[in-house]
Amino acid sequence: MTLHRDLLIGGKELPAVSGRTAEDLNPYSSQVYATVAAGGVEDVTRAVDAADAAFPAWAAVGPAQRRKIFLTAADLLESRTEEAVRIMAGEVGGTRPWAMFNVGLAANILREAAAAVTAPRGEVLSAQEEDALGLAIREPVGVVAAFSPWNAPVILGVRAVAAPLAAGNTVVMKPSEDAPVACGLFVADVLRDAGLPDGVLNVVTNAREDAAAVAEALIADDRVRAVNFTGSTGVGRVIGVHAARYLKPALLELGGKNSVIVLDDADLDYAVDAAVFSVFMNSGQICMSADRVLVHESLVEEFTARFTARTASLPSGDPADPHTVVGPLVTEDAARRVAALVEDAVARGATVLTGGAAPEGSVHPATVLTDLPESAELYHAEAFGPLAVISSFATDDEAVALANATEHGLTCGIITENGTHGLKVARRIRTGIVHVNDQSVADEPNAPFGGFKGSGYGRFGGRWGIEAFSNTRWVTLATQQAHFPF
Repeated sequence: MTLHRDLLIGGKELPAVSGRTAEDLNPYSSQVYATVAAGGVEDVTRAVDAADAAFPAWAAVGPAQRRKIFLTAADLLESRTEEAVRIMAGEVGGTRPWAMFNVGLAANILREAAAAVTAPRGEVLSAQEEDALGLAIREPVGVVAAFSPWNAPVILGVRAVAAPLAAGNTVVMKPSEDAPVACGLFVADVLRDAGLPDGVLNVVTNAREDAAAVAEALIADDRVRAVNFTGSTGVGRVIGVHAARYLKPALLELGGKNSVIVLDDADLDYAVDAAVFSVFMNSGQICMSADRVLVHESLVEEFTARFTARTASLPSGDPADPHTVVGPLVTEDAARRVAALVEDAVARGATVLTGGAAPEGSVHPATVLTDLPESAELYHAEAFGPLAVISSFATDDEAVALANATEHGLTCGIITENGTHGLKVARRIRTGIVHVNDQSVADEPNAPFGGFKGSGYGRFGGRWGIEAFSNTRWVTLATQQAHFPF
């Protein structure tokens, strides 16, 4: 039976004004998983109306009550793990381990939001005026536009709204067309059932062909005062331009061209395990996934043999099979895109060590390449699929240069048994995140998460997320009447 979901506006489930719907496909079976309301510009206005109306009351809710909602939501989300597993398998082809990881981390994001509610939010200033008290106070901005992606849908759906809501804002959420339930409506269901008041979180789903108009209408509305977007660098540039045009601060967490660097003092067994996880978790469809493995020349031959053998043994196919590691990509077009990157690389001189065959529907085989020339598109483009390129280096300088030779700057893993050595290399890597003696895929709700360069700007996580969705105001209190010169 096909699921049907409407928009969520002002606490009510409503069809689009136009009456149109959009299909949400299962990437593995190509069958319709759900239909959702195809909202348009007029629905954006309705959602912002509701969010704007709800803002004063939500901003005034006491910290204990607000914290209770987030803690309840975290527990509810964990109790609905099996529902999340089913939704992610049906909507994005997510494997069971990946779905369970999504639920666990998303629940902790909600708990971190609860903690942030009662964290200090201001400073007492040294006022220059005699007998005056100066304060720097952080206050909510109003309505926040939140764009959530499909690839880690529960994690990133929760992350898109948790900090804005914890800071006292209301939200209009536009989830990805590829996962409108998992990264939008399911998240809203949990928060609503936890006691979030009507209108505080609103969700507008849309048809793919309407995405650009819906996004611009949302950002352009005068009542929307901040924007967050997680997704591709290309779309992020568009969102950033819109935000700049309408003078809205934007937090953009975009793509990556991430590396795992295996230094000459690395434990080889550990390095192989770490790199395989970093490249192939969720079929490489994570912004933090490594599609470049840089290995010191003294280890590269043995590492390549072991890494290739491990890759060739990874079970792939049906995400419902609990043994599957490499499941389907989000669409057949996504699988064809990865195949085209491999084909171009091979045509320009790269060598396929394993995989490389044509995809079967949306399932692309786990693939390892070497000898990738700079002329290949893959040398510069984010793979965002089950695809790794192994390259060697002779010195730390060469490893740093290779890791930094990209427009992106999100994350990096450095594998070494020598922490001092690893930190010296880490200081030279131009990424927002770097992990020494670990791989590139990691997230903690209390840590600053974001990138440099083409990977975006701003930070989710901890106090940095609260700061991104609040204004700092200067407030003074004169303790006695001031004297004026005229």
